[in-house]
Amino acid sequence: MARYTCFLTLGVSLDDLQPLMNETLKSCDLDVVYTTHDYMMAKEIPGKVSFPKLVTAEVLIDLTTATSQEVKLSLVLKNEELPLKADNHCRQVFDVVTEAVSSNQKWRLIETVTG
Repeated sequence: MARYTCFLTLGVSLDDLQPLMNETLKSCDLDVVYTTHDYMMAKEIPGKVSFPKLVTAEVLIDLTTATSQEVKLSLVLKNEELPLKADNHCRQVFDVVTEAVSSNQKWRLIETVTG
């Protein structure tokens, strides 16, 4: 199973984070299927790749450290594909999503750590 993780600190209010993250994930062809106050799950829309390659994105929001101006979160992208190549489908989607998050003008990227 391929799995890629990124830890982010964003300069955005907690109230604005989820609508903006929803918009960002949709721009990457991911459909948000589940949301709570501290968690979001989005799935890649079927049709372009085989089912084992379909990517699931999870956004875990750290409410314990969130302030009115800053939010820390973990972004996890995974699928059932064996990562036999470094440039597999899951990695490609991960790169697209992290670039979309990093370049979003509606928040300020304070810190990013890719794991």
